[in-house]
Amino acid sequence: MTTISIRDVHADAVEMTLQSLQAYWSQHQHHAVAWSGGKDSTALLTLLIHLIDVGLLPQPDRLHVFYADTRQELPPIQMAAEQIMARLRQRNWITVHVVRAPLDKRFLVYILGRGVPPPNNNTLRWCTRQIKVEPMAQALQGVIEGVEGTALMLTGVRQGESAIRDGRIAMSCSKDGAECGQGWYQQVLPEAKGVRGKIATLAPLLHWRVCTIWDWLKVWAPMPEFGGWPTQILADAYGGDDAKEINARTGCIGCPLASRDAALETIVEMPAWAHLRPLLELKPLYRWMREPKQRLRKAGLERLKSGAIGKNPQRMGPLTLEARETALARILDIQARAQVDLINTEELARIRELIAAKTFPNKWAGDEPRADTWMDSIYSDGSVQPLLFRDLIAPTTVTPDLIRGPASSEQSA
Repeated sequence: MTTISIRDVHADAVEMTLQSLQAYWSQHQHHAVAWSGGKDSTALLTLLIHLIDVGLLPQPDRLHVFYADTRQELPPIQMAAEQIMARLRQRNWITVHVVRAPLDKRFLVYILGRGVPPPNNNTLRWCTRQIKVEPMAQALQGVIEGVEGTALMLTGVRQGESAIRDGRIAMSCSKDGAECGQGWYQQVLPEAKGVRGKIATLAPLLHWRVCTIWDWLKVWAPMPEFGGWPTQILADAYGGDDAKEINARTGCIGCPLASRDAALETIVEMPAWAHLRPLLELKPLYRWMREPKQRLRKAGLERLKSGAIGKNPQRMGPLTLEARETALARILDIQARAQVDLINTEELARIRELIAAKTFPNKWAGDEPRADTWMDSIYSDGSVQPLLFRDLIAPTTVTPDLIRGPASSEQSA
């Protein structure tokens, strides 16, 4: 096979990435990659190794690769990640760190054991921070704390993947002296005690288009001269030959934050992954868990620790114990039929232990009325709108206490 120059592969995009890396690489004594296993960070990781192999970037004394294992990845993506990690560990200058959230903060343990509702995009988007960002920051802190010099953390962030992210990039792209075209460089992450000011982040694929990502993963990265990486499995998870047209994003299996789980819908149509079809039942289950009938509600106003009255009276809160038991049974049934490991033995034991102990998020006792209970409406100024037609409603009505506290927001856990 004819050797192909790296500059022949989407030459402008790759050249800009190389310039970005060269601009900041030598400014730091330590180097790391934040790898989620998804298409963008996998493209970054495999391209980075190739650039080092061919001498376009100096080989570091140690490259730390932090793999964020959320325990919620789509099986083909998890399979690809495991194969790539096996290849990485063959190089004595690369250390792979598999990063997971603490047991009680893992996605399904947190929901089913503690009763925190599945996340949403409005008031309760806790998942990315808790199962990915914070564990990654803590793992990086453990490596960097106490050593001399600064660290450069590379990420696969690209523009065009998230409108919210794009807005954040637009507001901060010129931080820390970064020039346009040199990637998104910031000397601010993470805010971890002991390492503040020692870590900078760089997103050298910021300018890549999705077609560039697909071509790298499907065509170039698997070729021996570019590393022979097993990224074809990953490309298949995003739609195989139709990936460019589908342009699917992947997150957790049945991600509650996505309007549609396009990647999973695509995967289950493939004969090799058809057994995963029961996983499509997770998204409706998460919606069911957020309904008022499955949750508790504060009955009245609450007083904050400051003494002020909370602005969100009668807010909905955690899942009832009954709802958690029902959801746990359904998820165990789904994973058995899909032949996957959503909840392992350790997590199952912990969930059952927390339910048996009647565990609820902070500031919730578990004796609050169910959220679908009829009750007088209370407003943030303390005024009360009595329930109309009280006599026609069954005895599931509640006359709320005007003040309960101290209170916390729905996110309290």
